[in-house]
Amino acid sequence: MKNSKPIISTGLDGDEFEDRADTGPELELRALLMGAPQHGLRLDLALVELVPEFSRSYLQQLIDCGAVALNGLAVRKASARVKAGDRGTIELRPTPQSQAFKPETMALELAYEDDYLMVVNKPAGLVVHPAPGNWSGTLLNGLLAHDAQAMNLPRAGIVHRLDKDTSGLMVVARTRAVMDALVQAIAAREVGRQYLALAHGPWVGPTRREVDAPVGRDPRNRLRMAVVDPTKNPGKQARTDIELLENGEQGCLVRCTLHTGRTHQIRVHMASIGHPLLADEVYGGSAAAGMQRQALHAFRLALTHPVTQQALRFEAALPMDFAQALREWRLRYNEPAGPKTSSPAGSRG
Repeated sequence: MKNSKPIISTGLDGDEFEDRADTGPELELRALLMGAPQHGLRLDLALVELVPEFSRSYLQQLIDCGAVALNGLAVRKASARVKAGDRGTIELRPTPQSQAFKPETMALELAYEDDYLMVVNKPAGLVVHPAPGNWSGTLLNGLLAHDAQAMNLPRAGIVHRLDKDTSGLMVVARTRAVMDALVQAIAAREVGRQYLALAHGPWVGPTRREVDAPVGRDPRNRLRMAVVDPTKNPGKQARTDIELLENGEQGCLVRCTLHTGRTHQIRVHMASIGHPLLADEVYGGSAAAGMQRQALHAFRLALTHPVTQQALRFEAALPMDFAQALREWRLRYNEPAGPKTSSPAGSRG
């Protein structure tokens, strides 16, 4: 194991992953030196800064079992305060989490790339970020192999996510300044993101609908999200504009414009109005028209380049399974020629 590690967080959801100290094939004795930034911190928090490739929960386990020593004495309390100049050692064993952030060569479909950012057309089935059950083979691993600079960026420059089974466009930063600018632009709703969704049930009523409904953890099932009453359960404002593109006897093709970016927002909002996505079993959809994954595709992305100030707009063609499902249900779609850049005028409406 090398002492130099990328500046990458343990996960986009802030999840804590537990690893046992008695697992792993190797043992590493690493020297510790508490500096000014660690002065006065709890021992476990200081270790998070000095050994960032391991989770806090794992480091606490090492403390509990006596694997951390300072100034010649084992320290078994995670709450113990450290001082600048304290020296010691920590016994480490590699875990799946600590080994996750490694370059892995993979074919990436790039809609755009320059010295500052890139736009990736992610296929369905590709996990964006390492997490339990998917410690390798993720988009992050591919980005680390594609771009050496990514090793120095939090999350390899990833500023927003798509679910594993959602296909389509994602913007990725290549410098820290651009990453910060993109995060701010997304928070300020200055990045246009539009999706195509194929949903169960024929559409009834006006062709345009705004769903403005808070999204939070489903109080009855913590493994999924739901539209919630914020006076009773935690939730965040979520707004999706939905426009009917084509209607059929079995279902409908709609275009969804995100104004916020909550977890599973489109899937939750579509289910809440009685139109769950095809094959989205989590939210009431069932497999149909050959679709074996949720029928959601991030087909359009529009933004102002943080450095050049150029207006960028990208469109991605439909994946094969999505296009085949439309044909099976006899729904038409005027598909763009493929990923492209142009003026983003009207891309957010």
